[in-house]
Amino acid sequence: MTPTTIETRPIRSGGLKLWLERYPFLPALIIVVALLALNGAFSPNSLSYRSLTGLLSTYMALIMLAIAQTYVVSAGDIDLSAGATLSLVNVAIVVLMEKWGGGGAAVIGAMLCGILLGLACGVINGIVVAALRLQAIVATFATSIFFTGVALYVMPVAGTPAPALFWRTYGGRLLGLPFVFYVLAALALLLFLFSRTRLVTQLLAVGDDQQAAYQTGLPVVLVRIKGYALCGLFSALAAFCLTGDTASGDPLVGGKMTLYSVAAVVLGGSALAGGWTTVVGSLLGALTIGLVNSLVFFMGTPSEWQNFVQGLAILLVLMAGVLAGRRVRA
Repeated sequence: MTPTTIETRPIRSGGLKLWLERYPFLPALIIVVALLALNGAFSPNSLSYRSLTGLLSTYMALIMLAIAQTYVVSAGDIDLSAGATLSLVNVAIVVLMEKWGGGGAAVIGAMLCGILLGLACGVINGIVVAALRLQAIVATFATSIFFTGVALYVMPVAGTPAPALFWRTYGGRLLGLPFVFYVLAALALLLFLFSRTRLVTQLLAVGDDQQAAYQTGLPVVLVRIKGYALCGLFSALAAFCLTGDTASGDPLVGGKMTLYSVAAVVLGGSALAGGWTTVVGSLLGALTIGLVNSLVFFMGTPSEWQNFVQGLAILLVLMAGVLAGRRVRA
């Protein structure tokens, strides 16, 4: 197992196929490079250092949410409440930071509360799905409605501004480098540490064959709950990035991002059935969605056609990535 790639199947010999088995995110990487080239062709300024930094800053929240979804998918589950968890944490930390004065201590305290809130949402999902044995797609859809309702209670109307200290830090620089680079480095370190834990292997074992995992003595229910807890944790981290990027709270902001996160997981080369996932691929899948959206804009697509073209482009990219993944796993 590589530090950032999760896989359980043995590597077979055979040139390109071997590389694709070892690095299942390669198709996603190729697609990202191609989209970068297309963006550069339509708008050369889009490849500037400043533009690429802005792209990373804008889509870091989706990257975090896609990674959150990856850990759940590893066990063969899915979380349709990830975006609602993001929204709830977003409005909660904005309200807390405002009430506590908006200073450094208030920001840190609110972020800690946001992490606990994200973990709580994940554990609730895990208990409902794994312990109560409800279908994940139905149960997490229900909890997404519940979490959205709580978010609307906390902040009925969108637009409450986040403290300047928070969003200026996220959008600013530290030691001459954009702060988002430090966020990316911290994410890479966190993923590396998680990849060294038994939990990742256990999640994949459950996703590969839940019955076999149970027969070997693996605590399947607890492992799945932990997977949802990880999803809640990264959803909270996604909320931090989104709050830093938008500088405000919005109880409905994560609604559309849930399905984007699922699409990013598949674009990255993971199997929704579980047992075969890659967090690097999910990261690249999220960037793919961002680059597709940028390309549609740079092409000068009329506003009434933008959603159509974006959906079609993502569908075509998704088909290419899935077909490549199937050839590897065949």
